[in-house]
Amino acid sequence: MRNTRQSNLDRTPKPERRRSRGLLGVREAAGKSRELKFTTLLHHVNEKLLIASFYQLKKHAAVGIDGVSWHEYERDLEARIADLHGRIHRGAFRAKPSKRVYIEKADGRQRPLGIASLEDKIVQHAVRTVLQCIYEEDFLGFSYGFRPRREPHQALDALAVAITEKRVNWILDADIEGFFDNIDREWLVKFLEHRIGDRRIVRLIQKWLNAGIIENTDWSDTGKGTPQGAILSPLLANVYLHYVFDLWLQQWRKRHAKGECYVVRYADDFVICFEHESDARTCLAALKDRMEKFGLKLEADEAICVAAEDDRQTDASHLGSDQGAVAKARHDPLGQTGRWLASVVRGWLGYYSVPGNFRCLDQFITEVTKLWFRQIRRRSQRGRSGWTWSRMDRLSKKHLPRARIRHPYPGVRFHARLGAGAV
Repeated sequence: MRNTRQSNLDRTPKPERRRSRGLLGVREAAGKSRELKFTTLLHHVNEKLLIASFYQLKKHAAVGIDGVSWHEYERDLEARIADLHGRIHRGAFRAKPSKRVYIEKADGRQRPLGIASLEDKIVQHAVRTVLQCIYEEDFLGFSYGFRPRREPHQALDALAVAITEKRVNWILDADIEGFFDNIDREWLVKFLEHRIGDRRIVRLIQKWLNAGIIENTDWSDTGKGTPQGAILSPLLANVYLHYVFDLWLQQWRKRHAKGECYVVRYADDFVICFEHESDARTCLAALKDRMEKFGLKLEADEAICVAAEDDRQTDASHLGSDQGAVAKARHDPLGQTGRWLASVVRGWLGYYSVPGNFRCLDQFITEVTKLWFRQIRRRSQRGRSGWTWSRMDRLSKKHLPRARIRHPYPGVRFHARLGAGAV
C-alpha cells in the first residue's frame, strides 16, 4: 500500500558501544539509524541462543549428509553445543553441503530442496534470530513473506483493501523466474554489508552459500543462488529484494507515478496496483531493466490486467482432484485415515475460509469425501456392496470438519490491525 509509514530515522550513525541490552539493544539501535553498521554481532550467537535454536527445530525432520537426527544430538546436548560454540567463535566451524531431495509440485514437476546438516540448521537459526533484529527495522510495510508475525492472509487483506477502497484500475501481477536459484551472491554480500560490519557473520553466510549440494555422491555448486530449504535462505532473499525491488519501487512511485500506486510483495511474488494504465506499463518496462541489472528476470506470464470483481474469489476446487495421497492410505484403518484427512482438511480450510468462498469450501470437502469413498470401495470387490454413499456421508461427517467462513472480511481485519489511516 502506500504502505505502513516508517518513522523518521536518524541519518547520523550512532556508536555501538557503551551499554549492551542484548538483541533488544540491537533492534533499538537498528531502528534509530538506517546508516548504522553493526561491527560486533557474533557474540550474540552464544550457547543460550544455540540451545534455544536447537529446540526450535523440527524433531522429526529429515537428516542431512551428517546423518545426525535431532534426538541423537539431544542426548549430549550441552557438550555438543559447547563444542559448536567454540568452533563458531574461533573460526573453525565448517558448513556442510546440503543433501538434495525433490518434492512434487501441484503441476507434476519436482521442486529441488536442500536438507542442511543439523549443526548448520542450529547455527543458521541463531544467525537468523540476530539478523532479524536488524532487518525487521529496515523492511518496508508491503513486504509480507517469511517475516515474523506476518502471514499470507495479511498480504491478501492489503491487496483487497487497495482494490476495493482505492482508485485502482490496473494491476501488474508478476513473480521472478527461478528467484532462489538466480540470486547473485556478490550482490547479496554487498547488500548485507550495508548493515553487517562484523566480517565473522558475513563469512559464516558465505560458507553456507558456497557449501554446495550433494546429490547421491556428487557435489555441485552453480556459483549463484541460495539453497531452497535452508533456514536462512528466506531472510537472505528478503534482504536481496529489499534492495533490488522494495526500495527501488518506493522511489519509482514517488518520482514517476502520475496516479495512485500500491504494492504487495510476498517473497518473490508481487502485485502492483495502479490508477492509470500508463503507469502500469511504464513501471513494468522499468522493472524488467532493474531486475536484469541484478541477474533476475520476470516470469514470462507476467500480466497487466483490469481490476475486476469476478477475479477476486479464491477458486480452490481443483485441489480436490489429487488422488495420490488417499490411494496410498487405501488399506489403513478407517479411523486412522479419517484423522489424517481431518488434519489435511482443517489446514486447507484454515487458509481458504475467507468471505465469499463458501461454495469452494463445501465443494472441496465433497471432493475429498468422493476420493475417500472410491478408495474404500477399491479395497475389495466384496466391499463395494457394503459401502453406499449414505454410509460414506456419515463417515465423512464423523471425521471431516464442515465448511464455514473462518476469516473476517479483509478490510475489517486490515484496518483493525493497522488503523484506518494505514492505506
